[in-house]
Amino acid sequence: MTTSPTETKKSASFVQVDELRLDRRLECDTETVASDNAALAALGYKQEFKRAFSSLEVFAFSFSLAGIFPSIATVLIFALPYGGPVSMVWGWAIAVFFIFFTGLALAELASSAPTSGGLYYWTWDLASPRWRNLLSWVVGYTNCMGLVAGFASVEWGLAVQIMAAVTIGTDNRFVPTTAQTFAVYVALLIVHGFLSSLATSAIALLQTLYVAVNTLLPLAVVIAMPIATPKEFKNTASYAFGAFTTSRAESGWPDGFAFVLSFLAPLYVISGFESSIHMSEEAHNARTAVPWAIVRTVGISSLIGWVVNVVFAFCMGTDLQSIIDDPIGQPTATIFFNSFGRNGTLALWSMVAFAQFMVGANGLTVASRQMFAFARDRGLPFSGIIYRMNKRTQTPVNAVWASAFVSFLLGLLVFAGPTTYSAIFTIALAGQYTAFAIPMACRFLGGQKWVPGPFTLGRFGLPVTIIAIMWMTFAMVILAFPARPGPTAESMNYMVVVYCGWIGLCLIYYYFPVYGGAHWFRGPQKTLQDRDQVEVGRGSA
Repeated sequence: MTTSPTETKKSASFVQVDELRLDRRLECDTETVASDNAALAALGYKQEFKRAFSSLEVFAFSFSLAGIFPSIATVLIFALPYGGPVSMVWGWAIAVFFIFFTGLALAELASSAPTSGGLYYWTWDLASPRWRNLLSWVVGYTNCMGLVAGFASVEWGLAVQIMAAVTIGTDNRFVPTTAQTFAVYVALLIVHGFLSSLATSAIALLQTLYVAVNTLLPLAVVIAMPIATPKEFKNTASYAFGAFTTSRAESGWPDGFAFVLSFLAPLYVISGFESSIHMSEEAHNARTAVPWAIVRTVGISSLIGWVVNVVFAFCMGTDLQSIIDDPIGQPTATIFFNSFGRNGTLALWSMVAFAQFMVGANGLTVASRQMFAFARDRGLPFSGIIYRMNKRTQTPVNAVWASAFVSFLLGLLVFAGPTTYSAIFTIALAGQYTAFAIPMACRFLGGQKWVPGPFTLGRFGLPVTIIAIMWMTFAMVILAFPARPGPTAESMNYMVVVYCGWIGLCLIYYYFPVYGGAHWFRGPQKTLQDRDQVEVGRGSA
């Protein structure tokens, strides 16, 4: 079969068009990288990371770190005893409404100055000269504390999930000890340490898998659970949307305050959405990609989480106390067992654990980026060691293992008892909310010039920020309450002790004579010798 001259000419034309499109796309990518590097140089930093994250991958990273379904599986215990269905459905809806304001306020800051240091950089830049060093120091340390503690809580939750699967698989004959669960925890730290040390391009590629699992898993549960659940465990709409029940073991609080305490579940789940901020120096078009990743993560995670909670409320039966007291030790796993049986639960629970594994991988990556950035500005002990970029992978490997080591130390608290370790869960949120609120307040109270980025709320920025700060303050008060009134030493919530202790240590270190941060910490440090003479467009692409 011969090809006519006309067809040959058309084919050549198509090839030329495709080549022209490819050239334009490459030119556009080069211009985007140059613009990103220029924005970073304007903040005083040279480009050290490889910008391998596309806008979609930045969102996938943030969304996967939220880990909506495995997170719900971990923290359902904070909703079941404090109102049951009403708290799961309506408590969730109320909490995520206000969390969205926090996401909006953070997104606007992230668009203005995208850097891995993010929160403490914004604080220093926007605070008054008199307080900027101290406030930046506090935010840097509370952010590091929040991210590392958050990663530690994810790892411990995963270790518990794995042991729950073993318990189910042995028909409750095996009940793990604290030491056995801690051994799994340490193994997970090591595996995630190696994963987070990979090149940025490899970490970016993994996000496609991560986001697929975190989207398809809740979808599969929402579809399969109503079909598989036996009739005796199915609830009516009036029960799922209107029943308010409290656990006997957790009784004591008035119903209204018990409902408020159920906000702990969405607070824990819809967190980590700021992770994209710490990936700013590895993202293309960071001034737009990062803020939209924050907003979309909060919005989509909130919606998916609400739907999952509604399905649970319809399919978990009415004997909530038996779910809480079941020897499996994991309320969500118990609900699955009642709906899917032993084999179905093991299959589904393995996917839950895998999704939680992804959350842990991204959690350590984020913590290491914050630690790297703060060490770059000489804010941490051993900053000279932590602030080192691996030449082969172009990732801060030392910061990865430093974060994993601190998480190991935090994990040792499990041997002091469950109430002591629960403080790690709460301190993660308290640390992050402190780190969020200070730069938000400095934007309007610091008296410095504010230059918005492409993502801006305009005149709504102030009311949104006020609502966000008020909500975070309210949330930190909730975090400090014990599970029930009149706590003993064993049931006390030690969040206030750990939080105040951490802040106290930060201030002691800052004001320590001669060697304290007040004598040498000056906020963000320039890593460019002369930013006006550096060819910012020739950074790592």
